[in-house]
Amino acid sequence: MSKRDYYEVLGVSKDAGEREIKKAYKRMAMKFHPDRTKGDKDKEEQFKQVKEAYEVLNDSQKRAAYDQYGHAAFEQGGFGGGGFGGGGADFGDIFGDVFGDIFGGGRGRGGQSHARRGADLRYNLDMSLEEAVKGKTVELKVPTYVNCEPCDGSGAKKGSSASTCQTCHGHGQVQMRQGMFAVQQTCPTCSGRGKVIKDPCTSCHGQGRVKKTKTLSAKIPAGVDTGDRIRLTGEGEAGEMGAPAGDLYVQVNVRDHEIFVRDENNLYCEVPISFTKAALGGEIEVPTLDGKVKLKIPSETQTGKMFRMRGKGVKSVRSAVTGDLMCKVVIETPVNLNSEQVELLEKLQESMGEGADAARYRPKEQGFFDGVKKFFDSLK
Repeated sequence: MSKRDYYEVLGVSKDAGEREIKKAYKRMAMKFHPDRTKGDKDKEEQFKQVKEAYEVLNDSQKRAAYDQYGHAAFEQGGFGGGGFGGGGADFGDIFGDVFGDIFGGGRGRGGQSHARRGADLRYNLDMSLEEAVKGKTVELKVPTYVNCEPCDGSGAKKGSSASTCQTCHGHGQVQMRQGMFAVQQTCPTCSGRGKVIKDPCTSCHGQGRVKKTKTLSAKIPAGVDTGDRIRLTGEGEAGEMGAPAGDLYVQVNVRDHEIFVRDENNLYCEVPISFTKAALGGEIEVPTLDGKVKLKIPSETQTGKMFRMRGKGVKSVRSAVTGDLMCKVVIETPVNLNSEQVELLEKLQESMGEGADAARYRPKEQGFFDGVKKFFDSLK
């Protein structure tokens, strides 16, 4: 049974261009695809003919051979060492063309640019706790690749343009066949870009980008913390030959603070107080990020006592909730006492007595030593 003319199968003229052939193939493939024809054997056969015709006419070398020798060019293994007639088309690759272009997942064939997207960059930003809590607009100096101005990122000398690679015909890949198997490789001529620059720009030497330190202004939102990242879309490296730029990620690191320690939305600090203030009570001033506030210390306060000051912490960047300030009081033992002060303390000590009498004033101390005594008694 003689085969139909490939141009007739796709419904195109013999001088049809690559774009027209691909468009015709998509239309025919969608019409006769087995998923749509549901077991219709005649249409399945037509679908195979459409695939076969497209693979030949979409390949410049095969098309030239077909135009010269007709179907005989592919009989008895006459082309590429592996023949064609046995259905050797790469089914997955063909439908990468058709359905990929329709649904946005295509492989970039058909003359589209394969220039590589620019790399993403990271900028490490050190901030004080105050800056992180309140937010800040910062100036960033980023050494990177930017679009070349003389050629506007195209890589081609002004007045010229890149041309479609003749090796891969703009696909960015070439297909090597061995028997019934097909292997795709990056085109060695255009390095996968699909285009070749014959007259490159003298400023960027055909890359479409040059090395430069650019200055950016970035707004850091209030409430960020160590480990947070802010993405600046399109501010990474410029892509090659006009390809999209990458993104810049600003990585936040909040420096240690002299007074406060942050834990999520809460702030913690230690406040030293005198033992007389702890014993008698009173008011002290404690620091916050908004200034000093007064904290009431009740009498008989013990060291390590934690006081909560609500709403004096941090408002997180992820929520509207403001944390608290947790103040831990630490009783400071007086030093460098003069003789009069020593004498007063000794009188205070005597007034408290010893033994059972002392337990009234120092219950924890007495309880501890009672426990120690019981421990040693149990060892006897």
